[in-house]
Amino acid sequence: MPVSPGESLFTRLEPHLPHVSKPIQYVGGELNSVTKEWAATEVRWTLMYPDAYEVGLPNQGVQILYEVLNECEGVLAERTYAVWPDMEAVMRAEGIPQFTVDGHRSVRDFDLFGLSFATELGYTNMLTALDLAGIPLHTADRGDDDPVVVAGGHAAFNPEPIADFVDAVVLGDGEEVVLGISEVTREWKREGRPGGRDGLLLRLAASGGVYVPRFYDAAYAADGTLLGTRPNRPGVPDRVHKHTLMDLDSWPYPRKPLVPLAETVHERFSVEIFRGCTRGCRFCQAGMITRPVRERSITTIGEMVDNGIRQSGFEEVGLLSLSSADHSEIGEVASGLADRYEGTNVSLSLPSTRVDAFNITLANEFSRNGRRSGLTFAPEGGSERMRKVINKMVTEEDLIRTVAAAYSHGWRQVKLYFMCGLPTETDDDVLAIADLAKKVIAKGREVAGHNDIRCTVSIGGFVPKPHTPFQWAPQLDVETTDERLRKLREEVRSDRRYGRAIGFRYHDGKPGIIEGLLSRGDRRVGRVIEAVWREGARFDGWSEHFSYERWAGAAERELAAYGVDLGWYTTRERGYDEVLPWDHLDSGLDKDWLWQDWEDALDPDSVDIEDCRWTPCYDCGVCPEMGTDIQIGPTGQQLLPLSVV
Repeated sequence: MPVSPGESLFTRLEPHLPHVSKPIQYVGGELNSVTKEWAATEVRWTLMYPDAYEVGLPNQGVQILYEVLNECEGVLAERTYAVWPDMEAVMRAEGIPQFTVDGHRSVRDFDLFGLSFATELGYTNMLTALDLAGIPLHTADRGDDDPVVVAGGHAAFNPEPIADFVDAVVLGDGEEVVLGISEVTREWKREGRPGGRDGLLLRLAASGGVYVPRFYDAAYAADGTLLGTRPNRPGVPDRVHKHTLMDLDSWPYPRKPLVPLAETVHERFSVEIFRGCTRGCRFCQAGMITRPVRERSITTIGEMVDNGIRQSGFEEVGLLSLSSADHSEIGEVASGLADRYEGTNVSLSLPSTRVDAFNITLANEFSRNGRRSGLTFAPEGGSERMRKVINKMVTEEDLIRTVAAAYSHGWRQVKLYFMCGLPTETDDDVLAIADLAKKVIAKGREVAGHNDIRCTVSIGGFVPKPHTPFQWAPQLDVETTDERLRKLREEVRSDRRYGRAIGFRYHDGKPGIIEGLLSRGDRRVGRVIEAVWREGARFDGWSEHFSYERWAGAAERELAAYGVDLGWYTTRERGYDEVLPWDHLDSGLDKDWLWQDWEDALDPDSVDIEDCRWTPCYDCGVCPEMGTDIQIGPTGQQLLPLSVV
């Protein structure tokens, strides 16, 4: 039965909820969720994190945009998430379209459909949502009544593999640009939608801050390499620039965090204490594309924590950033919050901490309420040589000294995160991880005076990412990755003194190769994405749903006509003169600087790159290119001792 635009689908959905897994994830009505009157709004957004509710709801980027948009007069924003295969089957059988969890409205009724991609492995879930919504998969097939599909997030910094499926792409911070897109859409609608769909997209593209892939053509050479990606109509800029939000204190979101009805991966209130990182780890796309560093002041952090706890009822607060212990006033933040919430049920946590930024005083402050969980450090490389290659300036002595301090002060569990497959890596570099873990256990037993000490080694596969010095690097093939990890596992398990005290977690090399295909792919890879989706690919970020064979088979079939293959996109090293699929998308980083840093990584005599927060500028290009600057303290302010409600 057809429904009017904006009408709730819940009466059609509700009878089927008892027959699907985790039905609560489709109900909505969470604390601090928003449902506006459809007719009272002019511009309507659906926001999606393309994964299951339990992963998508805690995503802070979507929560911030949801709140920013709903605070705007005449603008409505609702959320949708990827539905599990059992619900997808019900929806297809019953003709129920992709719906929002707030008003249970059809996604196709909205003006704009925004998707935030933290990982490229969410692309197939996007296609499922588009298809269930009744929105044509390809932008070329969409009409004026279809929503404008807008992609953002870190994985959108190379959107070329999904260029056929998304209408527009936003690079960088979204808070200001979504409001700008809303205003352009409002004006276009008020003027009677001149030029139709293309009229709106041209207005967005002309700003230079929204990339519209269909307004650009990609050309290829006979050897399969890219010749360039250039505008195909007037008024469209040659390069599209990222957005950078300055003065985070003026944007203290989320003010009203969503409180999930079902269990999610993070049950806490998160405060982003600063954005950006200039440590210069060469593998880290997040650190490169979010520059410059912009800190929140100590007073704003305190106010956000106090307000967030009162608005949500969460009892854990996570102070988040790419390297939270690097905040210029982290000591004052930690002691001030510990003072404020001592004797309450509120606990404080930091994410993975750099070895050289950790200190026991800081750790003790965060565990003052008696919750002393394990500590996580990320040396990334097992050998000192590898850490120099990736510009992770942490010595073995630094790590041993740090974990000794932790174990001697009562911690029993330390987790160490490494990567396998980094450029120039050898078997010996990977086996050095086992040696380092054994030394950690030995030192822990020595300083603690007993053997009840644990160390978990967690290993991820290295995937070269756009806009990093390693964007030219070859990726390690599946077979070599798996063999190195096998050798490492055997090295750990074979040692009777330490083997049982060392936990070992890793993923095989297959998902990383597919992520590599998608992260550095061009428009031709879109055929592979669509093919695997049509063959049933869903939730590729979940090991139980991922199929390497399906992806590899589709790549072999779909890419053969172009004279390229899976290895061409992944295990092949690029040269300086090769045009990269994302060269027309400006993250602010100077390409020559990135290339020099790549060459430095391969030079054993090169000098480490220091953090430009504390040293002179090293000319990465971001600040002059983006018209921005580093914003850090110390401010000298104090965390106000607000009373806890």
